[in-house]
Amino acid sequence: MALILSLFAIAAVSFALYFRYNIIQNTPIGLACEAGEQSLTCTVRLAAIHLFVRSIFGWTSVAAALLQLWRPNVIVFGIGLISAAFGLVLYNTRLSSLAVALLVLSFARKWPGAR
Repeated sequence: MALILSLFAIAAVSFALYFRYNIIQNTPIGLACEAGEQSLTCTVRLAAIHLFVRSIFGWTSVAAALLQLWRPNVIVFGIGLISAAFGLVLYNTRLSSLAVALLVLSFARKWPGAR
């Protein structure tokens, strides 16, 4: 299970880096979108900008990390890990780093089914 979560985290960071540097911070795409081009790339770019301006990635990761701290679960841990990875790359570093710290702290709790 740890290998699968690691692969998901690596994939999330890779996708977020690609998205940040090839779509959000790409100058020709940004100029075309600001000039009024109507394309799927511009729509996705605008949606992502709205998500990180409102700190959705950070708040999602903090909520999942708090839920993980309260009731340990692999699915919730994965959601927190992936959203924290997106948040760390896509400008929500404060909340996402808090979520990572809470996720690490959740390892101190006993997981269900563990002896």
